[in-house]
Amino acid sequence: MIEKEVHSKWILVLTSLGFFMAMMDTMIVTTASTAIRTQFQISVRTLQWAMNAYNITIAAVLLIGVALGERLGRRKVYTWGILVFTMGSTLCALAPNISWLIIARIIEGIGASVMTPMSMAILSNSLPASQRGRALGVWGGIGGLALIVGPSLGGLIVAQLTWQWIFWINVPIGGLAILLSRWYLPESHGQSAPINLVDDGLIIIAMAGIIWALSAANSDGRMLALVIGGMSLIAGGWFVYRQSQEVLPTVPLALFRNKVFVGGNLATACLYGSMYGVVFFLPQYLQVSQRANALIAGIELLPWTGTLVIVAPFAGRAVDRFGERWVATIGLGLQGVGYLLIALLVRQTYSFLVVPLMLAGVGLSMAGPALQKSVLGAVPRMMIGKASGIYNVFRLLGGAVGTTAAVMIFYQFQGITFTNGFQATMFAAGGMSFLGIVWSRRLHLRKDLAAKETTDFQS
Repeated sequence: MIEKEVHSKWILVLTSLGFFMAMMDTMIVTTASTAIRTQFQISVRTLQWAMNAYNITIAAVLLIGVALGERLGRRKVYTWGILVFTMGSTLCALAPNISWLIIARIIEGIGASVMTPMSMAILSNSLPASQRGRALGVWGGIGGLALIVGPSLGGLIVAQLTWQWIFWINVPIGGLAILLSRWYLPESHGQSAPINLVDDGLIIIAMAGIIWALSAANSDGRMLALVIGGMSLIAGGWFVYRQSQEVLPTVPLALFRNKVFVGGNLATACLYGSMYGVVFFLPQYLQVSQRANALIAGIELLPWTGTLVIVAPFAGRAVDRFGERWVATIGLGLQGVGYLLIALLVRQTYSFLVVPLMLAGVGLSMAGPALQKSVLGAVPRMMIGKASGIYNVFRLLGGAVGTTAAVMIFYQFQGITFTNGFQATMFAAGGMSFLGIVWSRRLHLRKDLAAKETTDFQS
């Protein structure tokens, strides 16, 4: 009995560690962005790819990674993912220029794309039903912790060492995680669906091409951006057509006939598109306009990121009581109001920004769990795995689009000061969050309605 409990704890620790590492590298680079831009002497437009390359890669490869794990073995693919992620981190730390760093971030993203879904699948499959809910709660909380400590830890590392150490820190942790995972994690397999290289290539081309075209549309390469964007849309359309003909599709199109599933995913894209645009610019604003160093900037983000610990548990209970619609709608509204207030107060001292940051953080902490529950609750139980993958694609792709849109708006309104451009991006981020409310209105209002719609979907 004691041995089984110890074994369960190792499973929880090792799967949570992979999730934490993948989430951490989304956030830790934010407070290092100014140092990276200064060393490489690059523009904000170029810098965005240090973040977008990682997120786009995860979104584009995630569903492929899930299929590989189900077919070849979840533990095997999980440890491969950590290995690739660790190699990518090493290359990031060694990067002599921004092009090298972007390529290394893509390699990191390939590894991270399987770390999150495989860690969740291993944990769910390895523990009995009586322990699963609590374990998944701990797993999710540890991933959320990365969002909280990432910017502060990044600021501390940059202030005390150099920005390269935000990547070097992954190397010993990754090596230890691989070794322990081979000892303590059980192997398991899922539905062995065939790997379709044509479909996989089409979804990667469509996602990466559209984001690149949006980014290049505001520069001198508008014609090339138009061509690449058009080709990407064609690739996306071809992918959708092929999926409609597949017996075992990577993305079951039947899921998109459910208005709750569609609304929840589109609202998620707006929620995280708004948030990631702010994540990219806010640390730079604190360092450039508010004259904070990297460490202070990371600490000053805590009123925003730290609300997750306090609000998320209450948000979960509120969803159970009032339904996903109200919690998600209020959350999106609070996030939007917070960003608009920051836009209005950008020329004031930091103390004026604390309350708006908290409002935005509370909104994100409310809407995130509500939208995730609405998406997964809208599909039959046997489809939860694929629905989770699609949800994460919308989350990451929305974040990449939000970052790209924020950079485009920044350059349109920057003028002679960084503050002007930042103010415009904050107005846009608030607007994007409010746009999510349009889609959140499709969500469940009560539990009995949720049960009825899920039954209708299954039939």
